[in-house]
Amino acid sequence: MKGILKKWSSISLILRIVIGIVTGTILGLVFPGFKIIPVLGTVFVGALKGVAPVLVFVLVISSIANASGEIGARFRTVIFLYMFSTLLAAITAVLGCFLFPVTVNLSLGAADGAAAPEGLGEVLGNLLSNMVANPINAISGGNYIGILFWAVIFGLSLKSFAGEQTKKVLSDFADMTSQAVRWIIQMAPFGILGLVFSVVSENGLGIFYDYGRLLILLVGCMLLVALVINPVIVFAFLRENPYPLVLRCIRESGITAFFTRSSAANIPVNMTLCEKLGLDKDFYSVSIPLGATINMNGAAVTITVMALTIVHTMGISVDIPSAILLSIIATFAACGASGVAGGSLLLIPLACSLFGVGNDIAMQGVAIGFIIGVIQDSVETALNSSADVLFAATAEFHDRKKRTTYIA
Repeated sequence: MKGILKKWSSISLILRIVIGIVTGTILGLVFPGFKIIPVLGTVFVGALKGVAPVLVFVLVISSIANASGEIGARFRTVIFLYMFSTLLAAITAVLGCFLFPVTVNLSLGAADGAAAPEGLGEVLGNLLSNMVANPINAISGGNYIGILFWAVIFGLSLKSFAGEQTKKVLSDFADMTSQAVRWIIQMAPFGILGLVFSVVSENGLGIFYDYGRLLILLVGCMLLVALVINPVIVFAFLRENPYPLVLRCIRESGITAFFTRSSAANIPVNMTLCEKLGLDKDFYSVSIPLGATINMNGAAVTITVMALTIVHTMGISVDIPSAILLSIIATFAACGASGVAGGSLLLIPLACSLFGVGNDIAMQGVAIGFIIGVIQDSVETALNSSADVLFAATAEFHDRKKRTTYIA
């Protein structure tokens, strides 16, 4: 048995998920009445539902408490580029969802009796009331707005008053929680098998049409960000053709990240590319790991698209001010995304809670995200990782131009 488990674990997670999707589809068509298989999906979603609030709370506290406050001009520029591009990615996703709205099949029984918020005023009211909820209740009830608010408060307090040993314990606890999520995600093939079995046995193969439309919307928004939005940002800073640099970053960083599906695992590749581009090692040795943490263009797209898809499915009307607020929340949520595969999916409930969508419904969106994540997560990681190098190079080249102009 140990040998079988070791051999199974040695297979790529992507391939195992594909096997789970295919097996679940076949079983759903051949044995639609077999009741035990859907339990796998229920357990998987339940595990994610249980650990996600703790993950968000711990990661945000740890990242704020351990953040360094000493940065030079280039670091201020690269942080601005990371954050601004992530915000534009979220706005791009909002526009994509408005132009091409997608709905999916959800079990809305948990939403019975829930009233959709009417306009920005009610959204802000819900936001403020959820923010100041009891932090313990926020974690146990999946109130992600409250979780985020209290995590920021506690993180800032610890940053000011906690000693280095306490901060190290926080960092270790964040790593421990992330490892627990990794173990749960290793079970994704079995959970997805159960989820696919359920939707196929109940809805037939037509369910994949909805998932395909959602995947096209996600990938389309990410490609737009990579090939249009990010190059425009680079051009605004460097005032020269951005595409040679953009395409090189995609070719030498994005393609590798597509297959590794981990921005952290792609850091050595990005370091090598920075060296080839002639960047300052003292700069990129910090900015690249920083980018792997906070530069999350693809994650912002995923969080926004998935949240709005769930909202549209529930028939909730989203106005422009609410959409802008969603973009801002998705930006900061993306920066807190876990480095594990599919980490951005666990932040979908945070965005959904802005519109009063319950945790039970939001977690169904997370489950769908894992089903389409074979492609979605690969494209997301490719965008995130290639943009790390792109904006690190942009910040340094911009700084060099400023210094040359000043000397002249």
